[in-house]
Amino acid sequence: MKSYSTIEQRIEILEEKLALINDEISTLKTPAKNNNERIIFKFIETGSTGKTKDFVRELGIKSTRDGLFSSGDVTALIKNGADDISPALLAIARQLASARNKNGPSR
Repeated sequence: MKSYSTIEQRIEILEEKLALINDEISTLKTPAKNNNERIIFKFIETGSTGKTKDFVRELGIKSTRDGLFSSGDVTALIKNGADDISPALLAIARQLASARNKNGPSR
């Protein structure tokens, strides 16, 4: 957390955090517009590339290689993004993936 020296500065810091949280909530409330966003939402929901891969396979969605979706395909989608994924949604997924890699599963 940022350091502060007055109550007013502390309030500003908290208001900034609140605005970021509200933006994230708004992003997560927005329905998926396409399959790539559905995949990203599932990853955010489960925090697992394996569970997301299983979800994608159940939907019958093929990978860019015209084969079954793999956990690596999910990771690549998060890492590389795609033109049809909201940047805000992708940022949330990347943040969760980064936290998971550093600290184990995030809760």
